[in-house]
Amino acid sequence: MPAHSLFDLTGKIALVTGASRGIGESIARLLASHGAHVIVSSRKLEDCETVAQSIREQGGQAEALACHVGNMDHITAAFQHIRSSHGRLDILVNNAAANPYFGHILDTDLAAYNKTVEVNVRGYFFMSVEAGRLMREHGGGAIVNTASVNALQPGDRQGIYSITKAAVVNMTKAFAKECGPLGIRVNALLPGLTKTKFASALFADEAISKAWMSKIPLGRHAMPDEMAGTVLYLVSDAATYTTGECIVVDGGLTL
Repeated sequence: MPAHSLFDLTGKIALVTGASRGIGESIARLLASHGAHVIVSSRKLEDCETVAQSIREQGGQAEALACHVGNMDHITAAFQHIRSSHGRLDILVNNAAANPYFGHILDTDLAAYNKTVEVNVRGYFFMSVEAGRLMREHGGGAIVNTASVNALQPGDRQGIYSITKAAVVNMTKAFAKECGPLGIRVNALLPGLTKTKFASALFADEAISKAWMSKIPLGRHAMPDEMAGTVLYLVSDAATYTTGECIVVDGGLTL
């Protein structure tokens, strides 16, 4: 296969959750720039439409779809829409996440615990189940889960979030093992410190921010666009023999 076609996603239907900003938006834009029809999804339709419209103005194909992955009814409705509108799904990027609590693990309350688990574990799981069923019908597909380096080294004052991201790593491997025979590849991206609104608590605390920076060999945080290329690789024909992998993109933080 010619090198220039390895990353060609023309004709592929891709669903990216948490795509109204940050890493998800960067992923959606990059996949669209390589030919995919991207379904831009997050909780608020207006925010999704802003990104989708921008992609269309730049010559790409995109549509907006509101879906709160912490809500099972929303997941069901989203896949009913995809099935009726497209009849298939080739790519799922589970990127939406929740991290409502930043503080000592002993002070975690039930509401914060439930929200974090419902989105980061249950949401990823059932989004993957629904996507996998559609992919199974059409000979395969690719799923990428956004986890975190916190899956490997729990973040300070980010206990339950780190625990859920560790679950995402194991979930990735479980789906990869059982779905491989169906032609479905499942991998994960583990971002390091990335400048996003989602990670604002880390940047707001100067002591924490400096502590992170001092441990990063590249000496800086990442920007969202620096995460998207790994996802493009994982969903493209360049990665046809890659599954069950959890790729760390952290500037060397976890070395």
